[in-house]
Amino acid sequence: MTTPQQYTAPSADDFLMGGGVPSAKFPTVGHSVSGRITEKPTVEQQRNYEDDKLKFWDDGKPMMQLVVTLATSERDPENPEDDGARRLYVKGYMKNAVASAVRAAGARGLEVGGILTVTYSGDGEKKNVKFNAPKLFTAQYVAAAAAELHIPDPGTAQPTTQAPAATAPAAPAQVPGLTPEQYQAAMANPATAALLAQQQAAQAGAGNVPAF
Repeated sequence: MTTPQQYTAPSADDFLMGGGVPSAKFPTVGHSVSGRITEKPTVEQQRNYEDDKLKFWDDGKPMMQLVVTLATSERDPENPEDDGARRLYVKGYMKNAVASAVRAAGARGLEVGGILTVTYSGDGEKKNVKFNAPKLFTAQYVAAAAAELHIPDPGTAQPTTQAPAATAPAAPAQVPGLTPEQYQAAMANPATAALLAQQQAAQAGAGNVPAF
């Protein structure tokens, strides 16, 4: 069976203007959704696919999910107004993957301007014949701040016993800690792009300081 599109309460602007942000989709194993977080993530209660009723655990506690809005490079060819915004509904296995990615990045949580990449990595054990096997995910997170983009600070670089070779500056997509896709997504954020440019300029200038 196919998974219906998730429901989330519209924002004030969406409600007023009649718009909405489509859900991120993971049609096949290996598919990734990546983009810059554009809104502060929110927590809401999950709803049942069949009747849209709120979902609860057996002990009566509400089943919650994290809603994350991303600016992605995806576009729906049938929707000329599609700007690439997608909503991730983070729960279950995806929640575990995103939490691990945030911890690996040294961050305390998801923030506006951060780059989140989620990949459909495979299927788990099918425990209910009425539903598909649960999807498994992996995730990567790069915080918006330059210090959390894993770019070395030239002032804290470790000394070396060999003279640095006269090599050309590394290509932008070779920024330490970032894949080319993450770099491209980071550059979509003007504030992050400015921080990257400052760090790269500082690194280039550090190699021209004469030794005494």
